[in-house]
Amino acid sequence: MLTEPRSGRLAAWGNALLAGLVSPDDAVLAIVGEDAVHRVEGLPGESAPVGLTLALGRLRALGVTGLRVALPAPGHPLGLSGPPEFNARALEAEEAVVCHGAAFGLVPEVSEAGPAGDVHVEVVWHVLAVREAPPADVPSLGEAERELAEALRDATDVLSKLDVAGSGPVADAAIDAYRARSERGREVLAPGYPPRAVRVLELAQRVGLLVSLAYENGHGGAVSASEMAARGAALRPVERTARRALVAAYNSVVEERERGR
Repeated sequence: MLTEPRSGRLAAWGNALLAGLVSPDDAVLAIVGEDAVHRVEGLPGESAPVGLTLALGRLRALGVTGLRVALPAPGHPLGLSGPPEFNARALEAEEAVVCHGAAFGLVPEVSEAGPAGDVHVEVVWHVLAVREAPPADVPSLGEAERELAEALRDATDVLSKLDVAGSGPVADAAIDAYRARSERGREVLAPGYPPRAVRVLELAQRVGLLVSLAYENGHGGAVSASEMAARGAALRPVERTARRALVAAYNSVVEERERGR
């Protein structure tokens, strides 16, 4: 969770484009990010993969008015609404984008090639049918913000007990990298998102960083199998809360539009 999910970039900048707040070129540039290229496969009327600019325009013509994010995990179909085929593909990818206004979803397939430090990344978004129903387990921004405040306290407490939080050069380097990313790109969401969504997203990313440190920085003070199991049990609900908050932030524009009708 240290990096922004590709589904988040697609939904955020796709929503800005659909709202007329950014140009197609700017939206595609932001969505692709550091990847080499993104294509979309399975669009109605297209027999081969097409570029993002054409795909976003075609989705608008098909009736899509907004894009939502799904970040499912085993046992937690966060943001999904079915059918089973789409849910299974999204769970395998650990992310997806669900269209609002037309029954389509997009699941990324990522291909990497090349040596470390010079990796060429290509992404193909597969368009599949989805069920038009409320997404699973997505909180409101207000709920997400309240849950995150508690989760941040829990994560800090767990890491402290495990001798992980702030310990050693690995933790220091990860925190420094996180701060550098935050300072480089203050526009963490696309134009059109409310300030509260930006705040929730930033806090969710911070909680996700702490969880990642706990899992990646060795076993900390947990030296027995039972202690390691206890660490996992303590961190899983914190990670779940952070994922729910990420989805709430990315989806907030569509949700606000729906409430305003």
